[in-house]
This record gives sequence, structure tokens and C-alpha cells, in this order.
Amino acid sequence: MKLEGSCQCGAVTFDVVSHHPYPFNYCYCSICRKTAGAGGFAVNINADHGTLNVRGREHIKVYRARVQNPEDPASRESTAERSFCSTCGSQLWVWHPEWPDQVYPHASAIDTPLPAPPERTHLMLEFKAPWVPLHADAQDRQHPRYPRESIADWHKRLGLAQ
Repeated sequence: MKLEGSCQCGAVTFDVVSHHPYPFNYCYCSICRKTAGAGGFAVNINADHGTLNVRGREHIKVYRARVQNPEDPASRESTAERSFCSTCGSQLWVWHPEWPDQVYPHASAIDTPLPAPPERTHLMLEFKAPWVPLHADAQDRQHPRYPRESIADWHKRLGLAQ
């Protein structure tokens, strides 16, 4: 599925191909909550990095979050690149060097109508802010940290891979 997206002010537009376009992973970690902010969580989609076509690239800045693992007192800079519009601040996508063929656009930046997921995965709930209500349906899955099931496996299990 071809996805088209943009920032709020229109300085950056992009398109990308996704074989896993259902926005189902709701991440409640402090990084997603504080950088994307929507509802106290962020929703990313999986797409093919090689198909990412960006217009207005000169307006993009990259943020590498500070990562603090509760089991490790030392914080470090993440290797993941969180791209955002330097004009309006809209979060656009995340790219990680461990998975260089993939890019994770924020569902909130996608302008193409996205399919509604039959269930959702709420992850990193251990780090959910107390003020954020958890709106999980009976079929939704909940995880204190990352689930074992990948984005591709989720789509495959539900017969949604394209």
C-alpha cells in the first residue's frame, strides 16, 4: 500500500510503500509519549525504507533520544533516528540502523486513509504515564515492555499482510 504523509505545516511531504499498514502498535514509553505526544502514546507503521520519497528534506531534523533502561543506571543516546519537521515540530518517522531496510512512519503523519486494525497491541505499559487512560478492547494485547510478535508477524497472524 502506498502511503502519503506530511507534517502539519506542509513543509515536508513524503510517500512510502508499506506491506504492513495497519496502525496497531500503541507505544507508551516516555520517548514516544514525549516526542509524539498524541494520547500519551505514539503509533508507528512499518514501511520499506528504500521506497521513502521525501520532498522538503531541508526542513527535516533528526533527534536521537536519551535511553534510560531501568536495569542500567547509565543513560545513552539511542541509535534510532526520529525525523521531524524543523518548522512545525511534527514527528514524521523513525529509522533504526539495526533494521536499515525498514522505516516507521508515525500514523499521525499519514494522510492516506489507513485500515482500521481488528485488534491493537499496547506496549511499554510499564512506562505509561498515570494520567493516560488505557482504552483496550477485550481482544487487544497488553505488554509491560516489547511483545515477542513482530509487526510483520502480527499482520500475518491476522491475514492482513499485503
